[in-house]
Amino acid sequence: MHAKLRLFTLCLALAGMVTLILAGTMTNTVSAQNRGNKLQPFKVAAIQFNPILNERDKNVDELLSIIEQAFKNGAKLVVAPEMSTTGYYYRDREAIRPFVDTIPGTITKRVGNLTSKYNAYAVFGMAEKDARTDLFYNAAALVGPAGYIGKYRKTHQWETEEHWAAWGDLGVPVFTTGIGRIDINICMDSAYFESARLAALGGVDILAFPTNSSAQAIAALPARAQQNGLYIVSANRSNTENGFHMIGASAIWSPTGVKLAEAPLAADKSKAVAEPMILYGIIDPQAYKNKNKQILATRRPELYKDLMLYIAPWDYTKNTIPHDLRAGIVQYEPVVGDKTANKAKVARLISAAVEQARRENNSLDIIVLPELSLTGPMDKQSIAAVKSLAEPADGGSAGFMAELAKTSQVAIVYGLIEQAGNKLYNAAIVVDKAGSEIGKYRKTHLSDSDKRWATAGDRLAVFSAPELGKFGLLIGEDALYPEAAGVLAVKRADFIAIPAAWHGQYGSYMTIHPDMSANKYPAGSMVIWDAAAIGAQAYTLVANFMGTTAGYSGHSSLYTLDPLYGLDQPAVAAGDKEEVLVVNFKTIQPQWWFNQEKLLLSRRTPYYVPLVQ
Repeated sequence: MHAKLRLFTLCLALAGMVTLILAGTMTNTVSAQNRGNKLQPFKVAAIQFNPILNERDKNVDELLSIIEQAFKNGAKLVVAPEMSTTGYYYRDREAIRPFVDTIPGTITKRVGNLTSKYNAYAVFGMAEKDARTDLFYNAAALVGPAGYIGKYRKTHQWETEEHWAAWGDLGVPVFTTGIGRIDINICMDSAYFESARLAALGGVDILAFPTNSSAQAIAALPARAQQNGLYIVSANRSNTENGFHMIGASAIWSPTGVKLAEAPLAADKSKAVAEPMILYGIIDPQAYKNKNKQILATRRPELYKDLMLYIAPWDYTKNTIPHDLRAGIVQYEPVVGDKTANKAKVARLISAAVEQARRENNSLDIIVLPELSLTGPMDKQSIAAVKSLAEPADGGSAGFMAELAKTSQVAIVYGLIEQAGNKLYNAAIVVDKAGSEIGKYRKTHLSDSDKRWATAGDRLAVFSAPELGKFGLLIGEDALYPEAAGVLAVKRADFIAIPAAWHGQYGSYMTIHPDMSANKYPAGSMVIWDAAAIGAQAYTLVANFMGTTAGYSGHSSLYTLDPLYGLDQPAVAAGDKEEVLVVNFKTIQPQWWFNQEKLLLSRRTPYYVPLVQ
């Protein structure tokens, strides 16, 4: 058996982990025996294992041998793939009945013998039979030094297991262990931000992720790590079963979205690898406390109540007509505090883009400008300076933008410091090509800089226009909170516009394996912005500044619904150039295998209650 075992070892040296350790000392609070004691970095392993369909006993024997190999090499936590004891494709309940087991049961007991022997932990996917109800579940078990600890039943299922598996009914339980709080998500769960978010709100440190993924599930993991401040240990298969190819690329992600280790990608059936592989990485418990996890404390659950709505299968408010849209996403170096100079830049860039479109016998439907478009960002300005630049929503900036929209015959999204009574807001307004206001949004999740002068908005809204369809607005740091884009999806936004002022203060560039996506992500693609688009299944247009002494990062962009399987293509502007990125996209995509309609139909809202409390 071990003659076939290929060891892919990436044991990170402790010195290489320095960048992951935050300043200060964190005491362990995750288990009684370790309270007050600092946990040391430890090795984890993702087992890229390919079970044989209908060969449960043989699979279990081999899986146990590989788990033991990882333990012998020092792993304190081992994660194995989804359905690792049986294989994945089963026609119906009767087809899988001979291969299910209870949890706890015979298989967990056998794994427990190893975890007890090596004082370690294992998470593995399996087909579970509930002894009381005779219902079957796509489940995963956690076993530790003292034996069976707990289980998770997959909440968001793919079509294949729907033919035999009942929906998971346990929510997202959190398990306290001697190495940290551990939670489990399984494969399709990662397409729904709610699964990992529920884990994070439970105080989880490590997300174990058994999967049988062809791309979608594992491509979402960098975002889930960053959004929630979690380590993620992902174990995938690397072969083909009944025509379904799983691409390997098991990986270990840090709480800041750094890829600590990744197994080779088996991009297609010709590159399938049947032999098992062990991928190693290091987890440092001092990084359990991190800046991304701290963001959880600034969530605004009162704004997220719509996440609990399940408006299906009927929703007479949704748009059913796809719109072919051509958008201009504007980026430039602002002259901070100088509205006159910025107006000139905006007018010049938009006019040039509109004229270019006309020469090509085209037109633009919508223009998106960066956050606080005509003043530039207010990162270092005094409160007095900010107040001097504020204006009512129908003030001078509104008049300028209305006239520009009419002249250019294009809708425009722009940002301003809005004064309403004695309050100031970081606001975004959209006007149609006649210069009339369609909608206004006030930033709901403020940056530290915003908090010096701005009042937070109090609602997440979707607007509608005949020529555009339904769309939502977010501003800057709003994108950090997946709940915000999630609410816009529930409200059936066909696309989202995000005026931004990003200089790297959140998120990171895309680092999934470049060959994982059929349509490649361009250089400069940003994880958090992409997650907003895919998570809401709404095309997302991000306009960002570039330059200045603050180093604004440019890379204004269009993020799309599904580049992974070849539906559409993200587009990203340069990082250091004033330009209008012109993009085309078709909203809704009603015929695609996964879209906003299918996303909303497959949400499991009864388990989302902690998100809105």
